Amino acid sequence: MPSPLSIRRVVLYKHGVGYFERRGKVTGSETAHLDFKARDMNDVLKSMTVLDLNGGSVSAVSYDSTKPLEQLLSEATIRIPEHGSLTALLGQVKGARVRARVGGAQVEGAIVGLESLPVVQGEASVVRPFLTLLVGASLRTFDVLELGELEFLDEAVRKDLEFYLATVMSSYKKDSKRLSILTAGEGSRELFVSYVLESPVWKTSYRILLDEGKPPLLQGWALVDNTGDEDWVDVELSLIAGLPVSFVHDLYNPRYLRRPIVEVRSETGVAPVIPQEAHESAFEPSMDMDAEEEAFGSQGAAPAASIMPVMAAPPPAPRRAKGGPMIGGGGRDMRAMLEQSTSVTTLTKEVGDLFEYGVDRPVTVHRNQSALVPILHRPFEGRRVLLYNRSTREKNPMACIEFKNTTGLTLEGGPVTITEDETYVGEAMLDTLKPDDVRFVPYAVELSCTVSVEEDLEDGPVFRARLGRGTLIVEFFHQRRTRVLARNKAKRPQVLYVEHPRTGWELKDTAAPAETTDGFWRFKRELAPGTSDTLVVTERTRGQRQYYLGNVGLEEVTFFLDSRFIDPRVAQALRDVVAMREKLSQVTRDVQRLDEERTQLFRDQERIRSNIDSLKSGASQRELVERFVTKLNAQEDRLESIGRELERLEEERTRLQTEANQRIESLSYEADL
Repeated sequence: MPSPLSIRRVVLYKHGVGYFERRGKVTGSETAHLDFKARDMNDVLKSMTVLDLNGGSVSAVSYDSTKPLEQLLSEATIRIPEHGSLTALLGQVKGARVRARVGGAQVEGAIVGLESLPVVQGEASVVRPFLTLLVGASLRTFDVLELGELEFLDEAVRKDLEFYLATVMSSYKKDSKRLSILTAGEGSRELFVSYVLESPVWKTSYRILLDEGKPPLLQGWALVDNTGDEDWVDVELSLIAGLPVSFVHDLYNPRYLRRPIVEVRSETGVAPVIPQEAHESAFEPSMDMDAEEEAFGSQGAAPAASIMPVMAAPPPAPRRAKGGPMIGGGGRDMRAMLEQSTSVTTLTKEVGDLFEYGVDRPVTVHRNQSALVPILHRPFEGRRVLLYNRSTREKNPMACIEFKNTTGLTLEGGPVTITEDETYVGEAMLDTLKPDDVRFVPYAVELSCTVSVEEDLEDGPVFRARLGRGTLIVEFFHQRRTRVLARNKAKRPQVLYVEHPRTGWELKDTAAPAETTDGFWRFKRELAPGTSDTLVVTERTRGQRQYYLGNVGLEEVTFFLDSRFIDPRVAQALRDVVAMREKLSQVTRDVQRLDEERTQLFRDQERIRSNIDSLKSGASQRELVERFVTKLNAQEDRLESIGRELERLEEERTRLQTEANQRIESLSYEADL
C-alpha cells in the first residue's frame, strides 16, 4: 500500500547528498512503510530521525534483511509453486483450522488432506481436487472448485503465508528495501521523518542582460534532478552552497566478530610416572577479534532528458515589436517582461560557513525528471570593459563585464549567458562570489581592438660592490621594459584593462596599477574611438656577479679599479697577489723542468745497467764497463742535486701559495656606487 508519509521538504547540497523531510498521518498503532534503494540504506540508517508530533511514540523501525530471496524463501515453512498453487498450499497445511464457505453455508474444521477424485461430466470423466475437513467428529469432503471462500483461522499459518507472499512481492523490485516504522498511540497523529540520501549535485546557470543606461540585470536558475522513485509534489525546496563533511558508513550489512574457540579438555588414563621427566602441553585459543568493514558508495541514476522549468506564472505569449521581428519582450519592454515572467523572491540565510537559497513557492519535480528553478532576479553594479591578457589571446582583448556582487547574495559558480541590446553576445563562467566581491567576466573576443607587445631586457649599472673571503660580489638590476600598444577601431570609447604578470619583480618609473591580484597587475587605459594608446611597464629585479680573486689578472684588476668596484689600496694588494702568482708559476715551471730531467736520467741509468750486464770478459770490454760506471756516478751526483733543488722549490711554492691566500682572505671592501 502507498506510504502515508509524503515528501514535504527537500534540501540539496553541493557535495552529493540531499536532505528529505516527510510528514503524514497515522492512526492508533498503524505501521508506516517507506521503500528505499538498497544502496541508500546506509545513509538512511545513519541519518534517519522519526518523531511523533502528537504525543504518540515510535516503538521501533524495522527494515528488510540483506539475505538473498532464495535464502529467505528457504526459511519459510510454506512453499507455493508456480502452478497448482492452491492445491499445493492446502497440501502443506494439514491440521490447520479453516472456515470454508460452500454455497450459502459456512463450515469450520481442520484440514485432513487433499485428494483427486474422478467426476462424471456428461459422457466424460474428469479428475477434480477435493478437500477433506474434520468437522467435529465427522470427515466431510468438498469440491475445491466449489469453495467460495477459505479463511485460515490459525494465526501462525496466516503469518507464515503473509511472510511468504510479502517476500515474493519484494522480489519484484530487486533493488528496493522496505523500512517499516512501528508506532503506538491513540487517534490520528502526525508523523515526521527526515533522512539524508545520496543525490545529484544541484547546479546553477545565469543570464545577464546588458541594457544601455541601466544597471545590468542578473537572472539565476538552479538545476535540480529528481533521480528517486517518487514525485516531488509541491515540496519546499532549499539549495545549500558549501561543503559540509559527509561520508558512507556500512550500517546495513550484518557485522560479525570472530569469537575464540575453546575446546573441551579431555583426560586419558594415568600413565606410569617416569622420574626426572615431565611432559607438559599448553593450548592458547586464537583471540583475533578484528572485524573487517567495507564502506561502499554508488552513483545515482541519470534523470530523464526532459527539462521542466518551474515558473511563478505562465510566460506571456510573444508579441511582435513594431517594425521588427517577433521577440520575447517586444523591443525596449524585454527587461520588464523578464522581470514579470521570472519574478522571484529568494529567501537566503547564512548557516555557519554555508549559504542557503530558499525557493519562495512550492516546487514540483516528477520522478526521473529535472527542473530549472528560478532563484535570483536582481540588478547589480557592473559595466562592459575590455581585459587584455597576453597568455589568453595575444592580438585582442576580451570583452568582459566588470562584475561587482551587489545582489546581497552569495552567488554559486556556474555558466552565464550574456545578452546585449536583445542580442546574444557570448557566454562565460562565473566564479563563486561573496557579497561585494568583484570579478571580470570575459564572454567574447573584442575584434575591434588590437594589441601588440614589445619586450626588451637589459642589465643596469652596478650599484653595490662587496669584497670578502676572497670573493668580489657586484650587485646590479636586471631591467625589463614591456610596451603594450592598443588600437581602438570601434566607434565608441572603450575602457581597457591590461593584465601584466607579477613575477616577483618590482615596478620602476611606471604609473601605479588600478588593481593588483595575486598573479597580475591591472593597468587601466581609456581608449577614445579610432585612437591608439601605449602603455610602458618597466620592472627590475636584483642580480649579482661573483669574481674569485685567486684567478684574476692585471687586466681584471684594472677593470675593477676603473669601475670603482675596488679602491687603490685593494688594487695594489691585488697587484701584489698577481706578482706572487707569477712567481708561483715560475717555481711550478722549474719544478716541472727538474722532474723531466730526473725522469730522463732514470731512463739513461736503466739503459747503461742493461749494457753492463750484457758485456763479456775481456780487456776492451773492461774499459767500456769502467766508462759506463763513471757516467753512472756522475748521474747519481746530478740526481742528488736535483732532489735538493726540488725540495727547495716545493718549500718556496708552498710559501708563495700560503702568502697569496692569506693576502686574498684578508682583503675586505664595500662600496655603494
